[in-house]
Formats: sequence, C-alpha cells, structure tokens
Amino acid sequence: MALSYPTRPGDIDHLIADDHAIVERQFQHLEAGRGNRRVLVDQISFELALHAFAEETVLYPDWPEVGMEDEHDDAEHEHQQIKELLVVLGRTEPGEQEFEQALARLMEVVRHHVHDEEDEELPEFRAKAGAERMAELGKQFLAAKRRAPTRPHPHAPDEGLAEHIAGMLAKPLDRVRDMLSGKQKEMATDASGLLDPEAQAIVDAHSSLGPLPFEILEPDQARRQPGPDAAVKKVMAERGIDGPEPVASVDDLRIPDAGGGEQTLRVYTPESGGPGPRPVIMWIHGGGWVLFDIDTYDASCRGLANKTGAIVVSPDYRRAPEAGFPASHDDVLTAYRWVVANAGSFGGDPARVGIGGESVGGTMAAATCLQLAEAGEPLPAAQVCVYPLTTAEQYGDSMDDAADGRPLNRALLSWMAMHAFEGKPEAAKDPRVDLLGVPVERLAALPPTLVITADRDVLRSQGQELARRLEAAGVPTEVRHYDGVMHEFFGAAAVLEKAEDAQQAAARHLTAAFAGTSG
Repeated sequence: MALSYPTRPGDIDHLIADDHAIVERQFQHLEAGRGNRRVLVDQISFELALHAFAEETVLYPDWPEVGMEDEHDDAEHEHQQIKELLVVLGRTEPGEQEFEQALARLMEVVRHHVHDEEDEELPEFRAKAGAERMAELGKQFLAAKRRAPTRPHPHAPDEGLAEHIAGMLAKPLDRVRDMLSGKQKEMATDASGLLDPEAQAIVDAHSSLGPLPFEILEPDQARRQPGPDAAVKKVMAERGIDGPEPVASVDDLRIPDAGGGEQTLRVYTPESGGPGPRPVIMWIHGGGWVLFDIDTYDASCRGLANKTGAIVVSPDYRRAPEAGFPASHDDVLTAYRWVVANAGSFGGDPARVGIGGESVGGTMAAATCLQLAEAGEPLPAAQVCVYPLTTAEQYGDSMDDAADGRPLNRALLSWMAMHAFEGKPEAAKDPRVDLLGVPVERLAALPPTLVITADRDVLRSQGQELARRLEAAGVPTEVRHYDGVMHEFFGAAAVLEKAEDAQQAAARHLTAAFAGTSG
C-alpha cells in the first residue's frame, strides 16, 4: 500500500499515505478477529483524530486555491462522517451492535476516502502545487498533529480556526494523556495480538510510560521520550531482575569525529576471556540517525562482550538533523579506523576486529565495510546486521503487514528519513544508505555476514533482501529470523528469550570469524 508516484519522506502526501497504511493494517487485525479490539479502536480513533485535524488545517485549505473545490467539499464531508462514527465507537463497547455497526461503516468510509486521496486527489494536488510545496506542507502537517485534538468531535475542527475550537478539541497534544481518560497507557502498544507474550510485555511496558508519538515531535522532544531500553528496564524491575548485566569495566574514551571535533567511544571489557589481547567488536547504535545514543544500546554491548569474550566498543556518532547525512556514517568510519590503529591501547587485538549494529547501526556497519573495501583497507573479520535499513524506499511486504508495528512504525521511519536527509534528498540513493542498489561485484567484497530480522518490523523485507543479495554475491551469509518479536528486540535478552538467542547467534558468528583469523 504505497503511492503510485515518487515522493520524499517529508512530503505531505508521503506522510498521509503512511497514516493510511497504519490504520489499514489495524482494520485488518479487527477483521481477522485478533488482538485487543478495544485498544485497536482507541488507537485508530487517536490516529484519525490527529490525521483529520492536520489535513483540515494544512492540506484542504490549499485545494480551492488550485481549483479543487469539489474535492475539498467531498473530503470534508467524509471527515465529518468519520468523526461521527468515532464518537459512537468511543461511547460503546466491542460486541455491542451499535459498536460493530459503526466500526464496519468506519472501515467502509475510511477506505473510500483513502482511495480517493491516494489515487486521485493527492496526485492532482501534487501536479498543481509542485514538489517544494508538498515538502513545506509536510512540515506543517506534523506541526498540526502536535497541537491536534485527540478525541473526535463531529463539529470540529473548522479549517484554519484551530485556535478557536472549544472544549476538548482545543487542548494541545501535550495533554493527550489526560484527555484519553486513562487509555493513554495503551496508545503506544502493539494491539495486534501477533507478538509473543514476552515481547508483548515489553511493548506494553513502553506504552505504560506514556510516550507521545515520536513521529510527530521535533527531534529534541522525541529524544526526551522513553526509549526501548526504558521498557526493558521496567519489565526487569517488575520481575525483580537486577541490571545492568555486569562486565569487568566500562570506559568512555574521547576520540576524533569526522567533523574536526570529538566523539565518545564507549569501551566494554568483559568479565571473562583468554589471556593476551582480546578480539574487538565495534557495535553501532540505532535510532534512524536521529534518535537514541550509546546509553540506549548499553545492554546489547554488555551481552555481546560477555558472550564473546571480546572487547565491545560503541561510537556515539553525531546525529541528524544537527549533523545531517553523511556525518553519522563518517564518524563511524573514523571511529573504526581509530579502533584498528589504537586497539592495543585498551587491550584489543587489531587483527581480530568485527563490526555490527542494530537498525541503522546495521546499515552503517555494512556501509563501513563497503568504504573500507573501496579504499583497499583491511575489512572486519565479520559483520552482524540486526534488522538493518537497506534502502530508503518503502520496500517489500513488511511495509504493509508491519506498518503499525511498535516501537517502529511506517510513519516513524519516514520521520527519521525526513530529518536525516533534510536538504539532501539525493542521500537516499547514496550507496551507504541504498545497500540494495550496490552492484553485486561490490557486495562480494563484504565479510561473512549474519542478518537478523524480526517479524513485526517494517524493515524485515529489506533486511532479508540484503541477505539474498549477499548470498548471490558469494558472501558467506546466515539469516536468523524471529517470529513474534518487534524492531528493537535484540537488546532485551534479560527478559526476552528470543533476544538471548539472537545475541548468542551473533556471538557465535563473530567468535567463529575471530578463530579463523587468530594466529
């Protein structure tokens, strides 16, 4: 479910299509009779309220100005129907005749509305308004969501008059939790019923912390929200599990970045390991180039250090939008070269170095190897790519069947790309990002690779496609796929059996490569 024409991640039509895909997948859960019916409908109501408000205050006022009066009137009429149905759903319960009738009608109206927008109205508006206007409106669309109402009302909002809307609809988004009357603790969970119980407990814990949607916030606001590590720590506390996993030492070094400044390199020395210099693993954190830092991925580094007996180092690279592409990639490459040159200073063996990372950390691991190969420099002994982003395109089935996944949904993925590539749309086609576009002969230079993918993850399909292309290029490649888990599961080994298994697989892959390079 994607637009039939090219867009950029921050364009308003791209953002609208992401919202549509999320709600459509939630409708499919309801039709299949799976998941938590009440929570799914509450989440849909929340999403549609924000979406409708943003469209009516940002997009629709432009339509009459370009000769789309009829389309404007039709869209507003459909929004009115949607709001009225959401009010019914809010005051009735699943199983009641009125609820089920309203839900069936809501699906019908929304799907018709989506068809009209995506197939006719948005293409027409783009052709008349131009690409730059779509990007401008995209920023306004997200800003409108930040101040949008979160409960439907059939008589609001009137476009352009948001500041005059009375009552609940006028309250800003930072009061969402009060307005949802206790339901806010369920807004960020995965209500599909497709997660394993252990994974479900983690996303429930994250949601219980009351985060606002990352994908509508400014980057500095989003970074203050609870991350995936906070959810794991909450489950650990509930189960009386001590943490973090102990290692012999954790030290922060200051090393050069690629911009003339410095970055932190965190060094984890494991509790056990053989005598002499130890192997080294550079582990690169995720967060879509925008969110999170080395603290967020602390558990992964500790687990890998103890499971491999290797020293794990993690660079705290610069992030977008403050430092746009390719700053993050350049910092990681600079850090890798520094580690190889200085491994002995912290007890590491420069002849046995591996690389890996999670999400865009996995992307940057592969990109670093490609750059080293291009420069004729020695490559890591092995790489591990955990649910990597391998193309900026909306690639594969997972963009639809996991569009509503948590903690990473399709809208958040676009938000990350929007900020990472701001002012540099060509970056999306850079081979450091578009790994699926790298020719086979270049891929053939990569070291033995383990790719780990998760079922409920929008990046699942593109990670699996990278593995297929590596295999076709003759690279020794292993794929480990985990059903019933989500993006960001890898660091949750303390409370999630499949995360422990994934970390063990990564450890085996790396230690086998180190054994092959020893002596």
